[in-house]
Amino acid sequence: MKNAVIFDFDYTLGDSTGGIIKSAEYAFEKLGEKSFTDEQIINTIGLSLEETYKALTGKDDKGKELLFKKYFIEKADQVMVASTLLYKDTLSVLESLKEKGIKTAIVTTKLNSRIQSILKKFDALHLIDVIVGVENVENVKPHPEGLFVACDKLGIEKENVLYVGDSYVDAKAAENAAIDFIGVLTGTTTKDVFSKYKNICICNDIKEVYNTVINNREEK
Repeated sequence: MKNAVIFDFDYTLGDSTGGIIKSAEYAFEKLGEKSFTDEQIINTIGLSLEETYKALTGKDDKGKELLFKKYFIEKADQVMVASTLLYKDTLSVLESLKEKGIKTAIVTTKLNSRIQSILKKFDALHLIDVIVGVENVENVKPHPEGLFVACDKLGIEKENVLYVGDSYVDAKAAENAAIDFIGVLTGTTTKDVFSKYKNICICNDIKEVYNTVINNREEK
């Protein structure tokens, strides 16, 4: 029986695309780097900021990665919360999980404080029991540390936890943690890619994830 669900945030519970693009463009401009298309930037969502810089530029420059991160956050502080939306079923799903006594967490490459501000904007902070942001771990996804931290804070063994994410990075993290995983197709990772990783199922959206979680729980 699953007593807790851990979610990724971007493209799983919500959409921060506009803020991410603006922040990345600002950071590259400050660095004097060439610009990248919206699609190129979108395809890096879910990676850490250091990995985003590396993936887009093809450079392995620790100094530039840190500067990119600094400038990205500088712009994100101005635009990210205002430009982030939750998916239409996110609030109702989180409310229903809470009503059924299922604990919830978010493990993300966003800042913990950023997620808190976004949830407060939608009066939803009380619906999440634990938030593990990028500043709360030494190793970002696909390393399993964030998932282990969330399980520990939830006080629930990983065998009783389900992880939901939109990216192959999430799938890898779940596999590395030996935690059951559901892939959701609201991001850029396709069903074919998800099928290469261990998963309970692959869902079209967060509502379908909820139905799967509840049906699985009731069958037990």
